[in-house]
Amino acid sequence: MAFKYPEARRDESKVDDYNGVKIPDPYWWLEDPDSDETKAFVEEQNKLTMPFLDQCEVREQFHQRLTELYNYPKYSCPYKRGDRYFYFHNKGLQNQDVLYVQNSLNSPASVFFDPNTLSEDGTVALKMGRLSEGCEYFAYGLSSAGSDWVTVKFMKADDVTQLPDVLERVKFSCLAWSHDAKGIFYNCYPLQHGRADGTETTTNLNQKLYYHVIGTSQSEDVLVAEFPENPKWHSSVTISDDGRYAVLCITEGCEPVNQLWYCDLHQLPKGISGLLPWVKLVETFEAQYSYVTNEGTVFTFRTNLDAPNYQVINIDLQEPERENWRTLIPQHEKDVLGFVECVNQSFLLVNYVRDVKDTLHLYELSSGRWIRELLLDVGTVAGLSCKKKHTDFFYKFTSFTTPGIIYHYDLSKPDAEPTVFRQVEVKGVQFSDYQTSQVFYPSKDGTKIPMFLVHARGLQKDGSHPVFLYGYGGFENAIQPYYNTANLLFVRHLGGILAVANIRGGGEYGQTWHKAGTLANKQNCFDDFQCAAEFLIQQGFTTASRIAINGASNGGLLVAACVNQRPELFGCAVAEVGVMDMLKFHKFTIGHAWTTDYGCADNPEQFKWLIKYSPLHNLPSVDSEVPPFPAILLLTADHDDRVVPLHTLKYAATLQHGVGRRANQKHPLMLRVDTRSGHGAGKPTAKAILEDTHIFSFIAQTLGLHWRE
Repeated sequence: MAFKYPEARRDESKVDDYNGVKIPDPYWWLEDPDSDETKAFVEEQNKLTMPFLDQCEVREQFHQRLTELYNYPKYSCPYKRGDRYFYFHNKGLQNQDVLYVQNSLNSPASVFFDPNTLSEDGTVALKMGRLSEGCEYFAYGLSSAGSDWVTVKFMKADDVTQLPDVLERVKFSCLAWSHDAKGIFYNCYPLQHGRADGTETTTNLNQKLYYHVIGTSQSEDVLVAEFPENPKWHSSVTISDDGRYAVLCITEGCEPVNQLWYCDLHQLPKGISGLLPWVKLVETFEAQYSYVTNEGTVFTFRTNLDAPNYQVINIDLQEPERENWRTLIPQHEKDVLGFVECVNQSFLLVNYVRDVKDTLHLYELSSGRWIRELLLDVGTVAGLSCKKKHTDFFYKFTSFTTPGIIYHYDLSKPDAEPTVFRQVEVKGVQFSDYQTSQVFYPSKDGTKIPMFLVHARGLQKDGSHPVFLYGYGGFENAIQPYYNTANLLFVRHLGGILAVANIRGGGEYGQTWHKAGTLANKQNCFDDFQCAAEFLIQQGFTTASRIAINGASNGGLLVAACVNQRPELFGCAVAEVGVMDMLKFHKFTIGHAWTTDYGCADNPEQFKWLIKYSPLHNLPSVDSEVPPFPAILLLTADHDDRVVPLHTLKYAATLQHGVGRRANQKHPLMLRVDTRSGHGAGKPTAKAILEDTHIFSFIAQTLGLHWRE
């Protein structure tokens, strides 16, 4: 054996019964994050992994160069509240982005809110923030150590005076101000036994919707919606553009479907004083409806009703029957309708995704007539700032080689065109050195799968190049071009190719693409990803031993499942915060919401799908006849309360016990557990840089790559 792994106790007596099928779970004890045994396991794993990562040949150079190139200014689109403009800015290496305010687009800016002052290590993050409509108040939600739990606080927007109001037990919440600025709608969970700091595994049920009146305590908040018969339901409120209606979206799970209720806030003689008299416009979970705007009682929604690529419809609340609904912008046959926003009172800004690349268009709100396209390069609209009542809007464009261009477009000027408002330059990076292309390759069943490739110009197809192959494939999440400094360092200094495979299960081609990679079709995701590797080999880009695969969360499941199924196809695998136990995921925190994509092992038919690919349950034993596994780096974090660490801990223990003890297994199988860190959102810059350094150092070390100047 090349590595001696920590001994982890196996409880052979622990056997679970799934519909009459007996499944051993010898590492079940790792499900308790608080036990001394679990803590000792984590400590022993880090004792093995961290020295290995720190001694990797390229570690120092990668960390230094990544820190240098990460140190560029980052900006969000400005957005207007009252008479002032607000935007987020990071000077380069600040752990958290800072919110700035300015009186006009040309006037000097000052700091409005700086999360970096709240913790020395940058692990307190601004998770959500909402300014009231007239810019009287700022409500902001703080998360600690990467947890999904949020504490909401308030301050006056004019003089940044802190208010005493505090909202606790907030998670997966909306924040929606009533237009009179008297209060705010938000969601929270009831008190539970034990901790709620992000290290617990308790399932999240019975979320409720409240209205908080400024100047009162949380104990006085008004319960405005609850669903005791449906403990898994989530809700969120949007206040209509005219401030009159509360539009309630109710979901159960992650499927893009929701119920749609509303309340006319002007018809409440006592104001918001109790459960609201909701009118149920849609009472089924058959389609998704997202509020765009309304003209009086005529509401405009983006929906996938009878439209897997999405369309825009109008519903008049005075004639709510479905036969009276009207299509405003019909679905496109090929392009997926992304976001729709109302601007300058009478226009719709409409995003279409065409072969995984964003396009932007203007339509007429009254008729749905197309007006013009706003030309974009190949890439993604990564930010947008607009309001119906404002004449202008901002949008931010990014790509694999473009960190950010913010455009400004003022529709009040007749012949106006979008202008560059702010463009970021990164010192030391020559973007002309890189080449981005999109290819389409056949999957196992013949389906054409798109994939982006980023590499040095003039690359020779001689099979010598290392590849960083990334995928996700779930929850209708489309992986569009994005800027990542570490990926470009891999291309520039390690001679690599970045490959992003747009496999099924995502939303790249709408609902049809999504459903082709869910439930009984989940194996399509793994086939698509494996065929991406095979295509890169067949086309002469690389060889199997020089391919590193990577994914996070659902993408961590993807990586682990593909390694189990085709270990000989990859040289290295990095699985971050992965869903590894497909038989029990629904029992922890918010896991029950994912059954819409995966199914649930409690169902006999769905158990049969899950047991076939569950990473934890398909690892080979020490005496099985399978090829050696590639080098594997597993990452998780102690405050990940989305995909709880037990998934990765149990998978690591099983992997090391079976594969790790085989005579032919020379490659390392390692686990890195970060502390005061979560699923990813709000991660401090210093931690993000170190994590990327460890990932790419591990890849370079195990694939035999050397630093190139």
